[in-house]
Amino acid sequence: MADVSNELIFEVLKQVQQRLDKVDHKVDELKSEMNAMRGYLISMQQDVQNVYGILGRYDGRLEHIERRLELNDAPTMSA
Repeated sequence: MADVSNELIFEVLKQVQQRLDKVDHKVDELKSEMNAMRGYLISMQQDVQNVYGILGRYDGRLEHIERRLELNDAPTMSA
């Protein structure tokens, strides 16, 4: 079996530390990308809610116009 010295263990631990530093950096990058995606999704959700609000107002206005013009979907029974 190979003789393991303190120097060899120290060198391996230094390499492990360097790799962990790189992993930490990559994790930080991924976190910032995820935060950017979260912000983008929130803005899209707000846009969709705005569209629904506008459509709701148009629906209300259309109903008002139909009532005013006395337009009904129900068939009339005329003899």
